[in-house]
Parts: sequence; structure tokens; C-alpha cells
Amino acid sequence: MRDQVQAVPDIHALRDRLERMQGRRMDAPILPTHPAFTSLLPGGGLRSGSAYAVARSASLLLALMARPSQDGAWCGVIGMPELGAEAAEKYGLDLDRLVFIPDPGPRWLAVTATIAEVLPVVAVRPPQGSNAARGGVEATRLAARLRDRGTVLLVQGSWPQAEAVIDVADPRWTGLGQGNGYLAGRELTVSVSSRRSPNARRARMLLPAADGTIELLGAPTERLVPRPQETYRTRAVG
Repeated sequence: MRDQVQAVPDIHALRDRLERMQGRRMDAPILPTHPAFTSLLPGGGLRSGSAYAVARSASLLLALMARPSQDGAWCGVIGMPELGAEAAEKYGLDLDRLVFIPDPGPRWLAVTATIAEVLPVVAVRPPQGSNAARGGVEATRLAARLRDRGTVLLVQGSWPQAEAVIDVADPRWTGLGQGNGYLAGRELTVSVSSRRSPNARRARMLLPAADGTIELLGAPTERLVPRPQETYRTRAVG
């Protein structure tokens, strides 16, 4: 019994050490996201205080943000001028709690850190040629800000010490006939790699389906890592 009692502080010390090394809390709360991603993401959702490296897919990004938005979380989108309110609303984001900053300028990291102070979910696309993926003082400060505020950061591109890398591959559009018709839906493979698991998990899903919904096709598998315009209520800054 004495050995068991003694082991408790040792476990706590080990967890504290791992948290310091990894730069995040291992027991941080999880923000639920769409059920199609639950079995792919570490912990079953988006871990508060963590950053995720996400493929440059607007559909993927909005699908990840939709459930937190519906649950009442404010969301921010930085550096994506082509991403509009109509697309966000289509995926179910609450436009009353969505902030757009189309052009953050050269101080985009500082802008992102400022927004991360007040919004629990922030998506950003670093400018071309940015060296943030290699780390640096500002990226380190932003990581500390995320942990302090419990903010989830979704980065379109690579990112140092990302909680997970979320990628898409093998897209196949539906709705086209023999050289005619409209694109109605897209089937693709979503894969998630993380440092918490030696194996990446992937799943085939409709993102989006013809009716705009998201649908998981079959069970996920593992593999080795390799509205009209006048009704918009979105807040735009910058």
C-alpha cells in the first residue's frame, strides 16, 4: 500500500514533465467537432490550447469549426479573403459569432495572437513565404497564448509542435454527366497524424455530400504515418 501511495506523486511529476516538454496540458478539455472526425482526432475532438496543421481545404476547415460554433464558441478566420459568410453558413457556422480578418498584414502572427486572447477557435492561413512553420519567438509566444487561454488554432499549412496534422487526399467529385452538369458533392480521404499515436488514421467521407452535409463512408482505418448577401451578419475586421 505504501508503494502505491508513493507512486501517485511520481505519476503527477511525470505528467508535469511531459506537459513542459510537449508544451500543452495532457488533460486539456476537448471541443467536440463533427462526428465524422471523432474517431480520427486524438481525444475525439479539438484539444483546447493546441494548434492543428490543416490542409488548404475550405470544406475541411469549416467542417472542423462548425460544431464548436453551433455550441456557442466564437470563431475567427484570418488571412482568407476568399472564404465568405455564405460558405461558412452552409456548413452550419453561427454568423453572429464569426469574425473575419481578410488581410492581417505583415504582422499576421501578432494579429493572430491578439485574436486568440478573446476567441476560443481561430483559423489562420500564413502568408506565402512565411517562416512561422520553423518556429521562432513569435510562434513560441503564440503557443504560450493558446495554452493560457485554451484557444484552438487551426493553421492552413505546417506548424511547429502541432497537436495533429489533418490532411485530405484522393478527391472525387459527383454530379457531372457526360461533359455536362454541376458539381454536387465531393468524396475524399481525410487522414490524421499525431505524436500521440504511431499510426495515422484515415477515413473516406463525403465533404460535402450533394445536400451539403458531411457523411462518413465506412469505418476509419489505420496506416503508418507518411443565405442571400443582404442577410449576412458577419463581422469583418480589416
